[in-house]
Amino acid sequence: MDIMTGLLLLIIGIIAGGYGTIVGAGGGFIFVPALLILLDMDPVIAAGSGLVIVLINSFTGVLGYAKQKKINYKIALTIGISALPGALLGVWLLQAYSSQYFYVIFATILVGLGIFLFSKNSPWEGKLLSKKKQPERNAPKDAWFIPLGLVMGILSSYLGIGGGWLLVPILIYVFHVPTHRAAATSILSLCLYSLIGVLSQLYYSNIDWMTVVFGGTGVILGANIGVFLSQRIPGKVILQMLSVVLVIIGVRMYFQ
Repeated sequence: MDIMTGLLLLIIGIIAGGYGTIVGAGGGFIFVPALLILLDMDPVIAAGSGLVIVLINSFTGVLGYAKQKKINYKIALTIGISALPGALLGVWLLQAYSSQYFYVIFATILVGLGIFLFSKNSPWEGKLLSKKKQPERNAPKDAWFIPLGLVMGILSSYLGIGGGWLLVPILIYVFHVPTHRAAATSILSLCLYSLIGVLSQLYYSNIDWMTVVFGGTGVILGANIGVFLSQRIPGKVILQMLSVVLVIIGVRMYFQ
């Protein structure tokens, strides 16, 4: 790997680490598309390397959020432990069914989620809510965290992007967890089940270690910046930022 590629990975890592920590998504949803689009990396290797980046990002973020006391440990541990078998299944699916459909599946999920988040957090939505009082809804029972964790584990290992980009909106809109606490809780869950995914990827030798070294260094720097900035960014702005990036990345990948 040449020095310019290493510097590019470092910069991508800083951006992915900072942004991923703020929104609780682990940074993989930025890092993996960058590997696919900019470096034309094999999807299997990109997913494996991206999952290591997610682990580094989430572990660094957990240390920062723990000091701020923003993590709901009960939710995080329930989802994280439930995701462990899903993480193993996700790696197996990646080996058995990885194909050109990888891009289509990834892009469709990102665009759909981005549109949903933008519509829920747009200025127009706020005006509508102010005119019409919305009925209160009860959050689902905690038992639903178990199947949710299983799905997160599968998506995390198969796509290599952690699953936090989906977990955070679910915690906010389905379980009514405050935005900042949802992001911090998601980061701890990611740290648990991405570890199993990384061990599985090690077994299959799906990791490019030079990518991890340069990207991981950037992610550590970015994650610390993200923890610092998260205290100063309103929750609604965090979700608006997430929605725009998800749509841009998803649309770009349709043409890959």
